[in-house]
Amino acid sequence: MTVFITGLDQDFYLIFLLLLVLILSSIVFRYKFLRSFLFLFNPETVHHLSFSFIKIIMFFPIKNIIRYLFTLNHKSLEKEILGLNFSNPIGLAAGFDKDAKLFDELQCFGFGFIEIGTVTPEPQDGNPKPRLFRLKKDEAILNRMGFNNDGLELVVSRLRRKSSNLIIGGNIGKNKTTPNSDAINDYCICFEKLFDYVDYFVVNVSSPNTPNLRELQKAEPLLKILNKLQQLNSKKIKRKPILVKISPDISFEQLDSLIDTVNKSKIDGIIATNTTISRDNLNYEKNKIDNLGNGGISGKPLTQKSNEIISYIRKNTRKGFVIIGVGGILNGDDALEKIRAGADLLQIYTGFIYKGPSLIKNISKKIVDYENN
Repeated sequence: MTVFITGLDQDFYLIFLLLLVLILSSIVFRYKFLRSFLFLFNPETVHHLSFSFIKIIMFFPIKNIIRYLFTLNHKSLEKEILGLNFSNPIGLAAGFDKDAKLFDELQCFGFGFIEIGTVTPEPQDGNPKPRLFRLKKDEAILNRMGFNNDGLELVVSRLRRKSSNLIIGGNIGKNKTTPNSDAINDYCICFEKLFDYVDYFVVNVSSPNTPNLRELQKAEPLLKILNKLQQLNSKKIKRKPILVKISPDISFEQLDSLIDTVNKSKIDGIIATNTTISRDNLNYEKNKIDNLGNGGISGKPLTQKSNEIISYIRKNTRKGFVIIGVGGILNGDDALEKIRAGADLLQIYTGFIYKGPSLIKNISKKIVDYENN
């Protein structure tokens, strides 16, 4: 055996071994066992390895078993929103499958929709490594990835191979080297080239990891971008929904301005929220957090802040305006809080990492109980 485990073969052997651990621990020992093992390694390395063995697992005749274990189908979960028919309201947030490598496979874990991206016109490496950190005491993640992605052309080539009816959102952004004054061109390029391959669009102007990107949340530049995308949208045979993803680090006064801008543009909704640059109420000494450096935090520390923003948006927007709630959903109760605050759809990311694939089914059960009581 050792004769063959060299070079790439050794990597394959490691991936296959991890795959075996995934299957056994998820089915027999629960995800907590697997998480303890995976958390021993660099989070970005684990992310890429996880993609590899999920890809491998779908070559084996157990795809339907995975779907059976982690998916709940129920009439109460079905939603017609944005003119789209969702099998359930639980989506995978942008950033996990940013390069559209695994969307069909990830559907087997019970997601009702998956958002790819953030995609930029040209490929870019993102920020220097290390750039992804676990804050285990807070069930949180700190990242400063910086829109690392394979670029528009490669992402489109993968979306062309889509083999399911899964709803896919396209989260679009600007390249780091593109000045804000020209950002509108990057968003338009992404919109046009992705249009035939995604079901809705998300304008990302709120990541804290691309210099000055959040400046585009201000009324004048944001309205310029949204109006231009709406013009392009209106020329299509059938328009597609457009939403904007916003920062949790804005005041209610700034949120009023943003809501006014969104209403003027007549786009379809808001995703609330992106990661936070706040370091308040963390269970770590300040110097340890400072040593990790800049970046946005997702997960449990974001739960309440996200809920407050969702509630405020719901009270101050027109009927039919769509809100996708994301930020700190780690169990079914967190999901219901988002729904009660006014979210029409939900997205998870950090919760998927900390709680595992069973989280989607657990949330689904909570929603079914909530809808039928």
